[in-house]
Amino acid sequence: MQIKFFCPKWGSDNITWDNFCAKVKEAGYDGIETPVSFDEGEKKEITAALKKHDLLLIGQYYQSFEKDLELHKESFKKHLESLAGLQPLLIDSQTGKDYFTHAQNRELFQLAKKITDDTGIVIAHETHRNKALFAVHVTKELLTDNPDAVITADFSHWCNVSESLLEQQQDAVDIAVSKTVHIHARVGHAESAQVSDPRAEEWKAEVEAHLNWWDAIVQCRLKHGAQLLTITPEFGPAPYMPALPYTKMPVANQWDINVYMMGLLKERYEYI
Repeated sequence: MQIKFFCPKWGSDNITWDNFCAKVKEAGYDGIETPVSFDEGEKKEITAALKKHDLLLIGQYYQSFEKDLELHKESFKKHLESLAGLQPLLIDSQTGKDYFTHAQNRELFQLAKKITDDTGIVIAHETHRNKALFAVHVTKELLTDNPDAVITADFSHWCNVSESLLEQQQDAVDIAVSKTVHIHARVGHAESAQVSDPRAEEWKAEVEAHLNWWDAIVQCRLKHGAQLLTITPEFGPAPYMPALPYTKMPVANQWDINVYMMGLLKERYEYI
């Protein structure tokens, strides 16, 4: 099985696509993960930069803003089809809303399945606060009722939502692990979806918990004969990154942390 690493565009806003992709390639990533606007000029710029620097693309959908379900479905379909048109390796989708009912979110999962069937592009539903998969117990129910669904595992959100390291919900975590095709490698804790710096000793327990979950995903993918697992180290900028009051200076460097996390996981899984 191959493991490929992707760099988030999040946090690198004030840089051209060409310069960003050059920086990503030099750092040792295999591709980028990014949302893409409907602007055709930007799409061409992204495509050209990816080709020039020999990088892969994971598309990202996060624009879950419409409260009305029918309007939400219309926007959801439009964004996913636009991303699919770029032929990404897969699409990471922050599907649904935490205030939608189970049945409403299930309609979105079914719509995503149809788009996958029509385009051949895998859509991985992200475990994310404020979205359909905002908590592990809710995810368990939705995955049980949507057996074809696969996910992006970002368990940092669940730590924050449950104020725990999920010690009492192992059965639900196991189901999520079995459905994971993509990982967002960010470390969360009971009070936030992002530790200040995973290299700091005070976060050792949280880092180990996340590493154990990621290990379980790797082993599950290997067991089932998967050819590929994708990982995006996704520590974010402020306000995900804690910042000092008044000066708003971040307490650590986002880019350096993500490169560190990629290196840590490359070494951890070099046996594959």
